[in-house]
Amino acid sequence: MITYWHNPRCSKSRAGLALLQDRGVEVRQRLYLSDPPSQEEIRQVQALLGVEAIDMMRVKDPLFTELRLSRDAPEAELQAAMAAHPALIERPIAITGDRAVIGRPAERIETLL
Repeated sequence: MITYWHNPRCSKSRAGLALLQDRGVEVRQRLYLSDPPSQEEIRQVQALLGVEAIDMMRVKDPLFTELRLSRDAPEAELQAAMAAHPALIERPIAITGDRAVIGRPAERIETLL
């Protein structure tokens, strides 16, 4: 089973979900905007992704600037910002077992299959 942090209004997120469904994969959707992950969950997923917090953020989102965040901000500050403002989380994120990927492009999700 793949847990899928999903935003149904995002075409990239819908494309990744369609890819999984076309392959017959069991998916547990997490609508992360209405069911935001905690800072601890963000830390855990970040570790599975193997990236810095900044790499799982939508840095071009106006909210990133409004909150006066920067690429040099401490990890904990960026993680807290994503927990408080889940719209800052890059989407989609697919998670299975001890691995995760950001599904941009959607084909990256195939590495989990």
